[in-house]
Formats: sequence, C-alpha cells, structure tokens
Amino acid sequence: MSAPPEPAPAAGGGDSGALPLRQRVAIFLTGFAAFLPMYAPQSVLPDMAATLGASPAAAGSVIGATTLAVALAAPVAGPLADRFGRKFAMLVAISLLAPLTLLLSFCTGLTEVLVVRFLQGVALPALFAGVVAYITERWYGHTAAVAMGVYVSGGVMGGFAGRFLAGSLAEVLGWQGSFAMLAVVSACCAPVVWRWLPADHGRDGGGIAAHISAMAGHLRNPRLCSACLLGAAVLFSLNGTLSYIGFRLGGPPFDLTPAGIGAIFCVYPIGSAIVPLGGRLLRRLGFRGALLVALTVCTVGQAALLAPYLAVMVAGLCIFVTGIFLCQSFALSFVGRAAETGKGAAAGLYVCCFYAGGSLGAVVPGLAWNAAGWTGCVLLVCAALAIGAGASRGLREATGQE
Repeated sequence: MSAPPEPAPAAGGGDSGALPLRQRVAIFLTGFAAFLPMYAPQSVLPDMAATLGASPAAAGSVIGATTLAVALAAPVAGPLADRFGRKFAMLVAISLLAPLTLLLSFCTGLTEVLVVRFLQGVALPALFAGVVAYITERWYGHTAAVAMGVYVSGGVMGGFAGRFLAGSLAEVLGWQGSFAMLAVVSACCAPVVWRWLPADHGRDGGGIAAHISAMAGHLRNPRLCSACLLGAAVLFSLNGTLSYIGFRLGGPPFDLTPAGIGAIFCVYPIGSAIVPLGGRLLRRLGFRGALLVALTVCTVGQAALLAPYLAVMVAGLCIFVTGIFLCQSFALSFVGRAAETGKGAAAGLYVCCFYAGGSLGAVVPGLAWNAAGWTGCVLLVCAALAIGAGASRGLREATGQE
C-alpha cells in the first residue's frame, strides 16, 4: 500500500516548526494503536481469571506473554522496518493488531489467550521501531521533537483508552465483547495512517545479524547495562502494580466492578502530564539526583497503595505512575548518552531488557500474591525499585553527576 503522493521533505528532513495537522493525527494514531491493546486486559484480569479458571499469577501471564514477545521480536523489528520501509512496517503491524484483538473475544481457554497475546507482542515492535526511526529520519530539530511528543501522547492515550474501555465495556458485554469493540477502534486507525502519513522507502539498514551482533557488543558497556537494568526494574514495577491492583480493588473492602477498576486508570494520563517537569529536575539535581527523587516518588505511591481507603489508593496510584513515567524518561534519555556508537543497537538492547523486565513483572508478583496477597505484591515492587536505585549508582559513576 502507498499513500497518495505528497511533496518530498527537504534533504535531511524538515524543521519548519509546523507539523501539518494530518501528519500529527497519523503519528498520534500510531502510538494510540500500539498501546490500545497492549495493556487493555489489566482492567479485566479478575474477570478473565474467573472465566478461564486461572489463578492471579496465571492471569498475569496474559500481560507477560505480550511483553515477552516484544522483548524477543525487538532485535529483528528495526532491520525489517529498514528493509521494507517504516511506514509499511507500521501499517502491517496495525493491520495485524486489529484481527488479533478480535480473536481474543473467541478464546475460551487460557492457552488460547496466551497464544494470541504472544502474537500481538510479535507485531508491536514493528510499530515501536518504525515510528521512532521514521520521525528521526524525516524531521529534525524542533519539528522532530514535536512529532515525537505527539507519538508519546498517542501512546499514553492508547494505554489509558485500552484499559478504560475494556473495563467499561466489560460491564455490559463481558471481557470477550470488550476486546471485540477494541478491535473495531484499532481497525479505524490503519486507514488514517495510510492516507495521512507521508510515504517512505526501504533501505539497507545493515541486516538482522549485524544488528544483533551490535546489541551483544553493547553488553560490554557497563553504563548501558545499568540503564537497561533500570528500565527492566521500572517496567517490572509498573506491570506488577497495574496487573494485580484489579484483584485488590475487585475484592473486599472495595468490591469494584470491571468498570470501576477501568476508571482507576484515569490516573494514567494525569501522571504523564507531569513528565515535562523532569527536565527541571535534571537541571537542578543532576541525572542521578533526579532519578532518585523519581524512585522515591514511586515508593511513596506504593506505600499509599496499602491503605484500606479507595481515595488514598487512587492518590497513591497517581503518585506511583507519575514517578514511573519520570523514571522511564530519565532511563531512555541516558541510553543515547551511554552508547557512543551503534545507538540504534543500544536502543534495541534497552527495549529488549525493558520488556523482559515487564514480562517478569506481569507474572512474578502473582507468586507474591499467592504467598502474601496484595501486601506481598507491594513489597516485591518496592524491592524492584530498590534494584533500580542500585542501578542508578552505575549511571552516576559513568556521568560523574550527583
């Protein structure tokens, strides 16, 4: 498929400062389509566990299967997007996500759900790698920053909408019906991206073997490994919290319905709105100081999640998510600084570690739930945050910043 012909950008991209509205919408929808189905099951995991006869830990693997697939597929996504074209790779991914989300509504067993969720994860890295490479190559300077901000905003809203809509629709349609409706929403994104995103062309990006070899070479870089460990700890903490908080809120003393659990995720866009303040923290406190503040914010939020009061838990979740978004932005910003060469491979290594940590975070806290309930989950997440704080020491030593 190719979009209607448009004027080619200036050599090296463009920096007019004005991104056309249609292109803004198309970029926003790539992020929205990527994250709409990715974490949607989190708001209906208790219902899925009951229907499928699964324990909380087994239900958590519904999230873990997708993040594991992302980690495994990430090394090949970038080179394939280079070879066939970034826009083409994004369109294929979006076109696959919609029917796979619909297929979830026909699953009657946990194994079937896990297979479909794994396939969704295989498709997602083509979107992640494709859109970032597309933006950085087509535009530069302020325009590229605006485009990346639009993509991040789309991802945040997609993650929120998936969780919120799944919970709200499950109240009426059941969790199977909610996924069917999400598939319809997802399918509406592809035509807009196809029509409104300017075309690009494939190119030789060096091949899959060379990309994986470069990623392996970065394992000798302690600075980058520290950033990867931090990223893994961050997504472990986020998935460990959001995948199991529904079980806590769905039971006494809260007894929330799926719609009520879905509404809790309104804190997601609120937390993301505070992320721009991260730049001020970096300027005032340095990299490690800002990171430790963000990790402390996460820990305070976790402590509030132990309260038996819904309002306190909602506030705690908002505080925790805000800290997590800050940690994510700090860790990702360090990756480019830590890798003097092969920055694309460095980003690929970070993505692999990030989502591998998220996969563990979707399953391991379930074992803590079995042993000590919600308190066990919170303590495990706090331990992961402590590991992140330990990783930050390596970043400080590398940069000389306090």
